[in-house]
Amino acid sequence: MVSTPTRPAAARPRTTDAVRGAAAGAAARPAGSSGLQRPPLPIRVRRWYRRFWSALEGTGKSRNGSTYYLILGTTLALTAIGIMMVLSASSVEAIAAGESPYSAALKQGLFAGIGIFLMFMLSRINVVWLKRLAWPGMMVAYGLLGLVLVIGTSVNGNKNWIEVGSFFTLQPSEAAKLALALWMATVLAKKSKLIHRWQHAVIPVVPLALGIIGLVLAGNDLGTGMIIMMVMAAALFFAGVRLYLFGFAAVAGAAATAVMAMTSSNRMCRITSWWTGQGCGDGVDANYQSTNGLYGLASGGWFGVGLGQSRQKYSWIPEAHNDFIFAIIGEELGLVGTVVVLVLFAILGAAIYRVVVAQEDLFHRVLAGTIMVWLLGQATVNMAVVTGLVPVIGVPLPFISYGGSALLMSLCAIGVVLSLARVQMAPNLRPRKLLGTLRKPAGKKSRTKA
Repeated sequence: MVSTPTRPAAARPRTTDAVRGAAAGAAARPAGSSGLQRPPLPIRVRRWYRRFWSALEGTGKSRNGSTYYLILGTTLALTAIGIMMVLSASSVEAIAAGESPYSAALKQGLFAGIGIFLMFMLSRINVVWLKRLAWPGMMVAYGLLGLVLVIGTSVNGNKNWIEVGSFFTLQPSEAAKLALALWMATVLAKKSKLIHRWQHAVIPVVPLALGIIGLVLAGNDLGTGMIIMMVMAAALFFAGVRLYLFGFAAVAGAAATAVMAMTSSNRMCRITSWWTGQGCGDGVDANYQSTNGLYGLASGGWFGVGLGQSRQKYSWIPEAHNDFIFAIIGEELGLVGTVVVLVLFAILGAAIYRVVVAQEDLFHRVLAGTIMVWLLGQATVNMAVVTGLVPVIGVPLPFISYGGSALLMSLCAIGVVLSLARVQMAPNLRPRKLLGTLRKPAGKKSRTKA
């Protein structure tokens, strides 16, 4: 017979004492208290940070489909706001010029419709097939940018447009952004095993990208050239290029920017006017747009003066429906309207970031990350110009500023990201597996070795 071991008396729990202690503690606690102590503040901060980062990356309890609909919803919302604000900002000058007050808004709406159609088309195809368009797209971009310098139209000192009939103009530099992002992602993905060597990281990506930037700068468009520099840097960063190369590139870029500024009286006037707040020696106030933009933001207050009631759009702000449309938003819709636009861009950036961190293939990651930096970087530069944080640079606000080429290419870029997000919605159906499934003949069984 096996005896059951018993614990010594000293080790036995004092049931009566434990119950009495718990009862005494419950009596000492205030009414409504659960008795559970809150964790210390550092632990709560870490838990909040982990939940926030999990939601940002789309992991944990968040659904995979939320990323797709966040990108789609914010893009459509920004595009709708853009059409509405273009109508409001351009109607006065259109009437003064003897045109219909709806002409600019109708053109913007037409390009928005075409762009949304192309966005949905691109979202339904496999992004891998876009690799075939990388080199042809790069050659077309070079050809169109060279054609601009020959037959292009100059507007406000920038020669960046090609007239297509009498209805609209084409801006090849906007298409060059998407073409460059696709081409760099394709080339860097093929050289992924050699990307740690600086020779393979630089050649041929950097020389051809600098060629695109040079052609844009030849048309005197420094703002677009800076955005394309961001596109190039983002592609190299997401490809995993050594960070010390970015240090050399930053020094070279700063030196080149200084040279271009000092060799142009117009650029130097903008910089000195922004820095000192005074006009140039010849009496030209290059800070005129930014000053009136700040007046518009200040007069809007919390809730704005009302949609369509802007005063600054009466020829006080040049290009009010284009580069400085954010000032009209602040004046008519107030701080609330500007915050809504900022929140929409923040949601769009967080949603695209989800797509970027979920990619395992280098081509997908570089392409999505480059598009994210392109759109958000351009929006940041535009808002910084309007609020006077940087000198005046001609950069439109994505999805909102007037411009058919810019809106069309931005929507196409979002379509590429949506295609990656759709694959993320079905984790078991990766592009490579999908391609293999489509190529597998029907009715044949796979052979297994005995």
